[in-house]
Amino acid sequence: MENLTDDRIKELEVTANNIRQSIIEMLLEAKSGHSAGPLGMADIFTYLYFEGLKHDPENPNFPERDRVVLSNGHICPVLYATMAHAGYFPIEELKTLRKFGSRLQGHPHRDFLPALETSSGPLGSGLSQAVGMALADRIDNGITSSKRIYCLMSDGELDAGNSWEGAMLAGKENLRNLTAIVDRNNIQIDGYTENIMPLEPLADKWRAWNWHVIEIDGHNFEDIHNAVNQAKAVFENPTVIIAHTIPGKGVGYMENDYKWHGVPPGIQNMEGEPAKDDQGKEALDDLRSIGGQIGGYHND
Repeated sequence: MENLTDDRIKELEVTANNIRQSIIEMLLEAKSGHSAGPLGMADIFTYLYFEGLKHDPENPNFPERDRVVLSNGHICPVLYATMAHAGYFPIEELKTLRKFGSRLQGHPHRDFLPALETSSGPLGSGLSQAVGMALADRIDNGITSSKRIYCLMSDGELDAGNSWEGAMLAGKENLRNLTAIVDRNNIQIDGYTENIMPLEPLADKWRAWNWHVIEIDGHNFEDIHNAVNQAKAVFENPTVIIAHTIPGKGVGYMENDYKWHGVPPGIQNMEGEPAKDDQGKEALDDLRSIGGQIGGYHND
């Protein structure tokens, strides 16, 4: 495994920042959708689509591609924005998020956008889908298959029992071709996870089901790179990467505030935060001040 160079890390950071700007612009246009989770997972998605995955935007259904299953479908703005920046469809199309007839629905819909591997919505279902894909790949191609299945999950969805049913089966079957990535941002729609339904000790729970566990800083590209490649080297078990992230990453007034889980900027006034009409501009100003190019589908 080669380490990422400083120049490559900078390129990925700039790309992630552009993707975050696209997320804000999409949400402002749609006037609905989720903010905190998509912003928090931009670095993970950037790494996968610009470094880690075996995929081809010009031939998205080639058989040997890696599979990406988005279990927490409500964070789809980050998936759509990343795919657009990677070349799957025009960035301009991001303006259609959640609009009638759009391919970019509020939860991913496989029939509308064929480059998606699954439709998602009910929380907790994605891991079971990914386990089925991993089992099918092993049946078709044997245990030495180079194809990998990635399941992106939220920590809040681990409240759902079917998440643990999938985890238990994957551990029992020693699905080495399966990597789950849990967004450990500590929030869900009603509050902080440890107040709603405590998850800790989270790593020990996964180990109990025979998973190899890696914990990382989900905003550190070296950490992400090392974890994804370590998972490929584990032969006996499925791997879960617990990625500690900041919800609302990059937008000061959103960071670590569960109230931004399920709302876009510009919809409601929140105590101690920018006026409703200023929220979108302040979010973009925060992201543009970080550096890099101006992302999204307009430059004003």
